[in-house]
Amino acid sequence: MNGGNGLKEQQKTRITVDIYGQQYSIVGTESSSHIRLVASIVDDKMREISAKNPTLDTSKLAVLTAVNIVHEYIKLKDEYDRLLRKMNKEKDDDSDD
Repeated sequence: MNGGNGLKEQQKTRITVDIYGQQYSIVGTESSSHIRLVASIVDDKMREISAKNPTLDTSKLAVLTAVNIVHEYIKLKDEYDRLLRKMNKEKDDDSDD
């Protein structure tokens, strides 16, 4: 959606993936292999959580999966930011020499 601003629209990929036994048609600008990887990670995480909580219905399982994945994302982002700050500090320390 470029809102008519004249920007060239990116090529879109449409792919059907299976997540937790359901078929989903996904449209995105990433490669089909990237979309498959994302779907596979979501499917794996749903199955992992379901194995530990077999009484969860699908909607609660989906929300719990989203919470877990966002938690992992935030931890990785925090670690990335920490490493970036460390790298920039070392670069600044080297330029002081």
